[in-house]
Amino acid sequence: MSLGHACVDVYQGAVAALVPFFVAERAYSYAAASGIVLAASLLSSVAQPLFGVLTDRFAMPWLLPLAAAASGTGIAVSGIGGSYPLTLAAVAVSGLGVAAYHPEAARAARAASDGRHTAMGWFALGGNVGFALAPPLVAAVVATWGLRASPLLGLPALAGVALCGAAVRSAAGRAGAVPVTDEGAERAEGAERAERAERAERAERAGRDDWPAFLRLSGAVVCRSVVFVGLSTFVSLYVRQRTGGGAAAGTAALCVLYAGGAVGTLAGSRLAGRWGRLRVVRHSYAVTVPAVAGVVLVPGPPLYLFVALASAGLYVPFSLHVTLGQDCLPRRMGTASGVTLGLTVSIGGAAAPALGALADATSLRTGLLPLLIPPVVAWFLLRGLREPVPTAAQSPVAGSRA
Repeated sequence: MSLGHACVDVYQGAVAALVPFFVAERAYSYAAASGIVLAASLLSSVAQPLFGVLTDRFAMPWLLPLAAAASGTGIAVSGIGGSYPLTLAAVAVSGLGVAAYHPEAARAARAASDGRHTAMGWFALGGNVGFALAPPLVAAVVATWGLRASPLLGLPALAGVALCGAAVRSAAGRAGAVPVTDEGAERAEGAERAERAERAERAERAGRDDWPAFLRLSGAVVCRSVVFVGLSTFVSLYVRQRTGGGAAAGTAALCVLYAGGAVGTLAGSRLAGRWGRLRVVRHSYAVTVPAVAGVVLVPGPPLYLFVALASAGLYVPFSLHVTLGQDCLPRRMGTASGVTLGLTVSIGGAAAPALGALADATSLRTGLLPLLIPPVVAWFLLRGLREPVPTAAQSPVAGSRA
């Protein structure tokens, strides 16, 4: 599941990594370039909670390899031709694939991990590794052969399809197969009834969904998303300006932003085991404020240190948001995953065009200054929240017949 997550999320990172090349080859403005990021995130923002609702009602493991294929196909064709609308449509298809993948994958990973924070941290790490691999992958392909070589970027999707298919078969194997006979059908129906009864009992033990706490948590994740998407979209171009480096300098900054997140995710799960999830999340947002200030204000090579610090501050809470959301809505884990991994994360892309328009009207540095505000808002939203009671993990093939 973790490796499949990496193969899917490489396409989330690829969108931001492609932005400097769209600006260079097609002379897009900052606002037009950030519109590509919006296209990738907007459809995902709307669709991911819907997929979350579906996974609450039906087991859809077959969706994982299909979603991996769609996420890669969109990016693979995004560089073909010079039409801006077609480019937007291509990255939107990729965003839809990402949206279809995450709720079902998060539920299956939660089941495979037995709800342990560290194990979920490994699942989240897979996605962060995919993000980190996107800039060098895009640079190796597009910097060498140009945007017309974008079909080569579809290769990780092939591995993702194979890995997701293997995970689905493994989950089905653990559930156990029943021969298709009259006796076997009766046993399967009995097993299904027992499974439904067990899920109902588990939901009853879990208690009520805490919607007020979940909404406050979601607001904090939106704030994180605005900062992360804003930095992802413009940090490569900004570092080129501030350091006087070329494409390599910008790609390195994006790699630092994503790779630091991989370390932050594992650190977050371990820190949460000692200090508690909400305390760790609040301190992470407090650290993010001076880190983003350093990115915007500090000149020269030291800027990379602040990019790494901002990455840690944004990624330490990443997997903790997912488990917190699931524990706030124990009866609707798929919905919680769809919102925390989808709607609230992707909605940050909606702010990117506004930042781009401000940068076009003033400067890129001024366009990044508003990113100092969301971490403060997130800290206040989480202040006073209580740690929710962890709930039992659901079966990865719950609701399906053997």
